[in-house]
Amino acid sequence: MSPVNVGERLRQLRRNAGMSLRSLATKSGFSPSLISQAENGLVTPSIGSLERIAMALGVSLGQFFVEADPSATRLVRASARSQLVSTWSPVSIEALGPLDGSSMLEPIMLTMAPGGEKFALLVAGEVTLTLGDEAHVLRPGDAITFTPATPHQWENNGAGPAHVVIVTRRILP
Repeated sequence: MSPVNVGERLRQLRRNAGMSLRSLATKSGFSPSLISQAENGLVTPSIGSLERIAMALGVSLGQFFVEADPSATRLVRASARSQLVSTWSPVSIEALGPLDGSSMLEPIMLTMAPGGEKFALLVAGEVTLTLGDEAHVLRPGDAITFTPATPHQWENNGAGPAHVVIVTRRILP
């Protein structure tokens, strides 16, 4: 796997969008200090924060994976996947396909460390969370707590996007 330098990629995307550090901070709802620290590799934004920054830049989360010269090849070898890794969260994201905007699909895989406990709050939309053999339909305002050891699957059955806030207990080495 080839890790992506999140800070360098963030700076590149911001400059490509013609945005100043301050304007990106305002548009994303983060402080200029946080954006600067992220660009300089002093902090690693969470997946949720990267999504907010991507929206402010007018790009998809997948575009954090795209190199300056994306290949037209549709094959992505397991050993060559781009990966975003957080230094504080037990979650990493891998690109499972080309994320250069040439397709309507942006396949990614979230990898979560074992253990801990998860809390999820549905903010908007409707999702089905299947825990083991039991399906739970979650609507705005619904919250659920479960252990990651429980086999689980999220599915958005609604017509629009669903916004879920997930809190995972940090596992320290």
